[in-house]
Amino acid sequence: MSTPSHTSGHRLRPLIARFGFPHLLAATLALVAATILLGVAAKATGSGLACEANWPRCDAGPYNLLPANLPSFYEWFHRFVAMFAGFAIVGSALAAWRSPTVDRRVTSLVVLGTLLTPIQVYLGRETVFQYQMEILSLHFWTAVLIFSMFVTATVLAWAPTLTAAHVTGALGLGLAALPLHVALSPTDLGVVTNYTPTVQLLQYGVTLALVSSVIVATMVGRWRFDDRPLFGLLVGSTVLALAVTYLGRRAVMTFSPALDRLYLVVASALLVAFVVGIWRSRSSSRATRDALEP
Repeated sequence: MSTPSHTSGHRLRPLIARFGFPHLLAATLALVAATILLGVAAKATGSGLACEANWPRCDAGPYNLLPANLPSFYEWFHRFVAMFAGFAIVGSALAAWRSPTVDRRVTSLVVLGTLLTPIQVYLGRETVFQYQMEILSLHFWTAVLIFSMFVTATVLAWAPTLTAAHVTGALGLGLAALPLHVALSPTDLGVVTNYTPTVQLLQYGVTLALVSSVIVATMVGRWRFDDRPLFGLLVGSTVLALAVTYLGRRAVMTFSPALDRLYLVVASALLVAFVVGIWRSRSSSRATRDALEP
């Protein structure tokens, strides 16, 4: 009877060894991203005041814990996933704090993200009770800040496995995401005539990809390339990507022609930065390989 138990335990150990703190961090990042996008879906569909403006309960089922209709479901599901994201954030912070092998920079980032989480929960509550644009904006930008912290922490946790090729790949992701961001925006260059909830969800998904790409490219580029002009270009790309994110959201909220033009100018500058960054990173990689060859 002891043999099956021993065999089962023997098989389980390699499984546990393969999945450690970096995987926990990556899963937490995925949950944070999903929470943001579900929040966008709730807002875009006008479901933010569903659940009969109850929080944290909804408007059906035992103790009004469940949704009564489709708009309430959007809001309820957003809260449901956000709950698990919160658990994952706290769990990541506890795991990082207790593990002596985790980079202290990673620990600082996830602990700070944990400290911001109650603020984010409070802002989510206020969007239900007040639903003011200032609160909605604070709720969104706090979520983006937490997301950016976990992207940074995840890159640090996976640093030993990241190479110069990941810099080019991240810049390529940004280069692909940027035209989509512009095309899905409610500007003159946008290809959509109706800024539907689906379009909003897609654009914000592209926004998260854009922010992630510049963070990864800048961090890994600093480690893998001894090229100051390239690093300066990557830092500039990060600043431009954040500006595109901000201006793109403002364009949705204000519909100002002047703001639309500024958004398109900044997006064009970022497009050039991505193209030059890909060219420079590939050139630096080739130069490094040539120098190492006998």
